[in-house]
Amino acid sequence: MKDKKSDTPKQVKTDSNIPVKPVYDSKVKPRSKNEQPGKFPYTRAIHKGMYRDRLWTMRQYTGFGTADQTNQRFKYLLERGQTGLSMAFDLPTQIGYDADDPHAEGEVGKVGVSITSLKDMMTCFGGIPLDKVSTSMTINATASTLLSLYIATGESQGVASSALRGTTQNDILKEYIARNTYIYPPRQSMRLIGDMIEYCSKKVQQWYPISISGYHMREAGCNAVQEVAFTIANAIQYIETCVERGLKIDDFAPRLSFFFCCTNEFLEEVAKFRVARRIYAKILKERFHARDPKSMHLRFHVQTSGESLTAQQPDNNIVRVAIQSMAAVLGGAQSLHTNSKDEALALPTEAAVKIALRTQQIVAHESGITKTVDPLAGSYYVESLTDQIEDEVNKYLKKIDRMGGSLAGIERGFFQSEIRQNAYRLKQEIDKGERIIVGVNKFADAVEAKQDLLRIDNSIEVKQTKTLKELRSTRDNKKVEALLSKMKSVSESEENLMPHIINAVKSYATLGEISNIFREVFGIYQPKETF
Repeated sequence: MKDKKSDTPKQVKTDSNIPVKPVYDSKVKPRSKNEQPGKFPYTRAIHKGMYRDRLWTMRQYTGFGTADQTNQRFKYLLERGQTGLSMAFDLPTQIGYDADDPHAEGEVGKVGVSITSLKDMMTCFGGIPLDKVSTSMTINATASTLLSLYIATGESQGVASSALRGTTQNDILKEYIARNTYIYPPRQSMRLIGDMIEYCSKKVQQWYPISISGYHMREAGCNAVQEVAFTIANAIQYIETCVERGLKIDDFAPRLSFFFCCTNEFLEEVAKFRVARRIYAKILKERFHARDPKSMHLRFHVQTSGESLTAQQPDNNIVRVAIQSMAAVLGGAQSLHTNSKDEALALPTEAAVKIALRTQQIVAHESGITKTVDPLAGSYYVESLTDQIEDEVNKYLKKIDRMGGSLAGIERGFFQSEIRQNAYRLKQEIDKGERIIVGVNKFADAVEAKQDLLRIDNSIEVKQTKTLKELRSTRDNKKVEALLSKMKSVSESEENLMPHIINAVKSYATLGEISNIFREVFGIYQPKETF
């Protein structure tokens, strides 16, 4: 390819700034040449048969308004072939405020479902047997309370905690880096996460107590290399926290999971997933001396990129999501959420979420890419990208290690600075027209078609406030106060908090009341300002 103004070949790079040659050939000598699926270091797949044996779990991230509205949407999706639930919470729930708290005003039920007590959680899962469906909960700062509510809901259905299947995101480190729904300082938050992982390893053995997330860092502006590097660096920090508590690596590592983004750079995304598996397996084996092969398996959920969706010409988003979902499958995802076409404008309508689910089903049953394992293995370009991404990720990991790990990097503002710089580079490329966004900076329509959107009004806040008032007037408030007092004293010790949080939610203590106890004991995080 020649530049029109000169004879100098045009420089082409991937989204991660990796130079791309015009052609790749047999000079490429891939590191995975003799590797097999299901064998260490799992570049090609963690399972020998992959989708020939079992398709990925199809999860559509959903939740809005009241628990009853979310319950109806859950059932709508399950009836149309969704194979797992993925639960979205409103902002007050994410940051530990009840619906009647002044801090919650205007946000109740807007970006997810409002959950303030066991009553709400039981309503959300009414008529949905928790021993037959797995549930993913995108919740972090208040994850210990939401898992406790889910355990108590299971018990109300006669389902033991040991039979529950699902995941709590519970990745607070990426909140300090990119997403900002934190409450407590990092080290106190890590204590809560350690308590959850330890408790689940003994009592909720089929649950994934953490899903270490690169997704939100990618959405904030980092590239594929940074997404893998920063996610694995955070994983190392979580693993070290558990080991320092006296947990044995093979007792908890098999229940660690991951969550990645998938964007439009199709082949780089496929290579990224292969790299993540390989690097993680080597770290677990060589650094943490894991012996159980399952400890070395990087199991991951993928969500297609919300940041890549455009408000302009939203039907184009259907195509973007199809491309991204195919890359996730070719990369070997265990679980997948496909975004709806209207999510750049509002929460998805039923019609839009149905198209998103059908996209997964078409990829699974019509594309043919599930018939063999790792179908792009041996591609000169994909293998070259895989090896180059691995090298770049390892450079980042060594740098973060020299800083003292993820916590130290967060406190220094390192991750935040790296993401901002890359986001600025991407924005410049779009503004200059070097990066084409169809319908935005090229092929735009003079007039945009009107869209039917889902609207959440403020009547939900009034309804939730009334429900909370009734709850507090009918529960045993002396019992609640005693259990909250006990929880406070335990939070000042090193005892595991999970049994006490579970007892509190069973007595109908609210999410906000529990969070306020921890605010009092742990304090509130104030981020370091960096420019």
